[in-house]
Amino acid sequence: MEYTHLGRSGLKVSRLCLGTMNFGPQTEESEAHAIMDSAQESGINFFDTANVYGGSDHRGWTEEIIGRWFGKGGERRERTVLATKLYGTMTDRPNESKLSALNIRRALDASLKRLQTDYIDVYQFHHVDRNTPWDEIWQAVEVAIQQGKILYSGSSNFAGWHLAQAQEAAARRNYTGLVSEQSIYNLLTRNIELEVIPAAQQYGIGIIPWSPLHGGLLGGVLKKEHDGVRRLAGRAAETLEKHRDQILEYEDFAGELGHEPGDVALAWLLQQPGITAPIVGPRTQEQLGAAIRALDVTLNDDALKRLDGIFPGHRTAPEDYAW
Repeated sequence: MEYTHLGRSGLKVSRLCLGTMNFGPQTEESEAHAIMDSAQESGINFFDTANVYGGSDHRGWTEEIIGRWFGKGGERRERTVLATKLYGTMTDRPNESKLSALNIRRALDASLKRLQTDYIDVYQFHHVDRNTPWDEIWQAVEVAIQQGKILYSGSSNFAGWHLAQAQEAAARRNYTGLVSEQSIYNLLTRNIELEVIPAAQQYGIGIIPWSPLHGGLLGGVLKKEHDGVRRLAGRAAETLEKHRDQILEYEDFAGELGHEPGDVALAWLLQQPGITAPIVGPRTQEQLGAAIRALDVTLNDDALKRLDGIFPGHRTAPEDYAW
């Protein structure tokens, strides 16, 4: 396993991040515990979760599953760089969502209890809060740091100008600010190349891509469809039809390279500028193994150019619109 610094921080994390959103609703607890054990055994030390994970009827369920896993001992917590998130609504009470100082305090304490730990390595804002000033947010974060409850701050789903706004407000307070940003990023969805990645690189923020296989569309979906293994419905089916020709060309090219499509998609992300660790969210041990396999795939310049031809990006960003 390779490790890298998370943004400009001194924190070292694995080049893959274990996403846990499926734990509970899709993956039963015993299997989730086995997946986390296997992830650590393979060298993955970076785990991501959120307070709302678990489904609308059981928000917090995923954190509880992770907490019981930590409770087994064996230095599971000590070997984990733990990231969780707040923002989403946890109850119908008016102050239990978003990024007010009150919700930061309450949500953090609730996550710590569910996770059975006394600190969070990376506490992330699941979305930008347009109604809470950054001075209030950073003051609440600074208090939590002083209390020893969190070590670093991260964001998720921020625009480039949100990152700039957050970092400039932090700089005025002589505070580190954000060390990471989670954004959707994959061969099919490359919008963050326009401004988010350039802003993150300027401010020393590590990018942690979520949905690296675009919900499975980059994981060999046409082959699985042909073999009767998988049938898509709803929005996923619409997206597949919109991009069917591209995905067919992509799967054929992955075959030419001698790799599985999902391996190529992850390998491509790992070779993009500013990327710290794609988030992989396995439902099974087999899916975890497939993600780890991608670490051994290296794409040469010709392969990268071919992929850019299939899925065009924004190579002149952040001035893309002007060239």
